[in-house]
Amino acid sequence: MPRKIESAAIATNVPPLIRKNTIYVAVVLSLQGLGGQLAVTMGALMVIHLLGRMTLVGIGGSILGVGRMLMSYPMGKLTDARGRKLGMAIALGMSLIGGGLLGGSMAFSSFPIFVVGMVALGLGAGSARQLSVAAVDMYPSARRAEGLGYVLTASIGSAIIAPLIIWTGEAVANSWGGNPLGASWYLMLVALVPTMLFIRMIRPDPKSIALNLGQYWPGYKPILSKAGAVQPSSISKFLSHRPKRIAYICYAAAQGTMSLMMIMTPVVLSESGHTISFISVAVSIHVLGMFAFSIPLGKLADRIGRKSLIGVGLIIEGAGAFLVPVMPSYAITTIGLFLIGVGWSAVNISVTALLADTTEPEERGRAIGLNETLSGLLSVVMPFIGGFIVELAGLITVSIFGGCVVIVAIVQMLGLREYKGGQFKDYSYG
Repeated sequence: MPRKIESAAIATNVPPLIRKNTIYVAVVLSLQGLGGQLAVTMGALMVIHLLGRMTLVGIGGSILGVGRMLMSYPMGKLTDARGRKLGMAIALGMSLIGGGLLGGSMAFSSFPIFVVGMVALGLGAGSARQLSVAAVDMYPSARRAEGLGYVLTASIGSAIIAPLIIWTGEAVANSWGGNPLGASWYLMLVALVPTMLFIRMIRPDPKSIALNLGQYWPGYKPILSKAGAVQPSSISKFLSHRPKRIAYICYAAAQGTMSLMMIMTPVVLSESGHTISFISVAVSIHVLGMFAFSIPLGKLADRIGRKSLIGVGLIIEGAGAFLVPVMPSYAITTIGLFLIGVGWSAVNISVTALLADTTEPEERGRAIGLNETLSGLLSVVMPFIGGFIVELAGLITVSIFGGCVVIVAIVQMLGLREYKGGQFKDYSYG
């Protein structure tokens, strides 16, 4: 069938059903993000506790990235066929398994259990990417980044809940003589229990909304483009489409650099004498940067275009990466982490909207899942390399490495040709 291009003439207010579903998806995303934040805060410290070595300090982040990388595209294929809610439920199940295993790895001082737990948590994170797909599914192109911003803003909840979990875990461990790194994971399991209820409340499935936007958005009138019949989806098709390929490169650079700095910085703060609670606050401020400005950034992406915001985001993230190791200061390090989060947010929103703009609902899960898979490659490699770099040359060299990766992405971004309304120069799929 011919591809549909969306008219900009849509309702000013978000329809009630879309608003309700957006809230439910946002709550699920907020709770689902707890595992990732706890992993960032405590993962490297858990490795040091279990192995007693700095060299492999980045392995936890690499393992998490492997799990996310392996799951994202297959889960996108599954949800393209069966709907987005299935991906949400699988993400929740894997997060529960991973959290239980990570808590057990501390109780039994077992590195193999830690590895399996991180893999499971990563598989859950890869599945949870479908929450972003669900967000863009429910909004037309002219407001797609705005809708994604509404959902991503809820991740601030993770930034608030995670430190409370860690503080409570420390208090429980100090009272009962346990390990605070393990107790926090068990508390996370309790916090995740209500998530299934909110998944069930999402009706209809966001993919169904995407296929019938005109039923939910008054004034929405799709028109037929000259693109012809939709071609069968495949990884090679996505990679040969230039706007998508550039988007993949930019997001991979943003994600890889952020993963690198987030794995290394807690170690540096710990070595400077800061407690897990203080480290958790710094990570939470970073998470605030990642999500607190999602709504204005989403509206900005709809207004000025995806390309412009990708460029701004990469520059901000590169500046933050260079700022983190300027001096052994908790405040400066935290500001740098905050900027890294803001820059990543701009890139994430713009790239996700771009991928949704250039795909049909029936292939959108795979296109966005492939983005997570490719970025996972750098998320695996960069923290692992970073462990060796920080031991041999220090954190400044690590930040320079990350900044260079961002510069490569900026050069690629300059080749993107964007028109109004989420439309891009029509490169052939080859």
